[in-house]
Amino acid sequence: MAAGPGDSPELRQRRALAGHESLGALGSFLPGEDHTPGLRRLIRDSWVRSAQMHANPDRGEAPLAFDGEELEEYRRHHPLATIMPVIHRLLVQPSHDSGLLVAVGDDVGRLLWVEGDPELQRRAEGMMFVPGADWSEATVGTSAPGTALALGRGIQISGAEHYQRAVHPWSCTAVPFHDPDSGALLGVVDITGKEAAVAPHTLSLVQATVAAAQAQLRVERLERAASIPARRRRSSGPLRPVAGSSLYRNSLQILGRDQALLSIAGRTITLSARHSEILALLSLHPEGLSASELCILLYPGEGAVTTLRAELVRLRKVIADLDPSSVPESRPYRLPTELLPDAGQVLSCLQRGAHRIALQIYRGAVLPQSEAPGVVDLRRKVSLLLRDAVMNDGSVDSLLQYAALPEASDDVGVRTAALKLLPPRSPRRALLVDEIEQIEAGQSA
Repeated sequence: MAAGPGDSPELRQRRALAGHESLGALGSFLPGEDHTPGLRRLIRDSWVRSAQMHANPDRGEAPLAFDGEELEEYRRHHPLATIMPVIHRLLVQPSHDSGLLVAVGDDVGRLLWVEGDPELQRRAEGMMFVPGADWSEATVGTSAPGTALALGRGIQISGAEHYQRAVHPWSCTAVPFHDPDSGALLGVVDITGKEAAVAPHTLSLVQATVAAAQAQLRVERLERAASIPARRRRSSGPLRPVAGSSLYRNSLQILGRDQALLSIAGRTITLSARHSEILALLSLHPEGLSASELCILLYPGEGAVTTLRAELVRLRKVIADLDPSSVPESRPYRLPTELLPDAGQVLSCLQRGAHRIALQIYRGAVLPQSEAPGVVDLRRKVSLLLRDAVMNDGSVDSLLQYAALPEASDDVGVRTAALKLLPPRSPRRALLVDEIEQIEAGQSA
């Protein structure tokens, strides 16, 4: 029987608990089979995703993605840092003695701030609902912060609807936070507690708070841009964001996609495959490249400079529509403003030893279908360095998260390493053994 909008909270909890009984050991819950009659479709679909990503329903706490100085530095530079006063005023202060917690996380589900009722904060530490912990759906399964990010909309998760059984005493409401100009996902705002956390008005409250914070972020950007004299902007070139500022951050998303997403001056567009390759190469060579150097990196075999110049003319027109001051220069070809590629972020994290953050940022191979020599080299470099970091980490969660990537779909070594680290009675062992056997059978066929 399907769950209806008029179902009582008690009935929803009974159905969710029955679903957990049929879920049993991890791996017995298979897509396409309805083990959860009456469970909300949103929850059932999330449970399926959680099982597919090897989330463990019997894990007692979320893992720490980072803490200490690494957490402080990340929070200081995060775009949501500037709107925390709005979150404080509208959510944190009213909930300080109300039995509620307010959490703000990044776009991949890592909690950055957790504040509110002091007693509840102490209790939440038992399940590691703390700053720096990873509450993504891939790690802890169904929860409001992780599932809201997975779905891209506000949701409420009550008690036993959580995938992790240790979280059943809690309920939560979460709403994703999008960039008010580009629409890019920046993070998530969550309220966690008991029944009051999923009251009918709570979702509206969080949504209103997110809207107010988005408006404040846009106002701050406009005020900052207006505060810089026009003469200075003309003489010194386009505005460059400083660390921790809320001004536009130019970025290029090239991981796990064949056509890059370019964000400039608060606007985001999808590039053609060739323009994606050109900007990826230029973003990684801020000193610039000559026409012949760029040809070597861009075209397999011998590439014609005239063909490259024609592509650059078209690319300049595309970027000029976004921001004329960001149009690539020539002799050498270079970008006049800093453009941050997500692949560069991964490499930077790996160089600093922050491989867990690198793994969270990594969403697949660099421009997977590209045959441009420079892109192929970058793709291979990022992939190899990330795999080496994960293998040397010694963490089961990192190994399983890496194994879920498309490029690791037949990686027996990663799965074998995870299998050696799992306790003998872990329910995740059966899934890994089955995956290894299937991979080896396919390779021998």
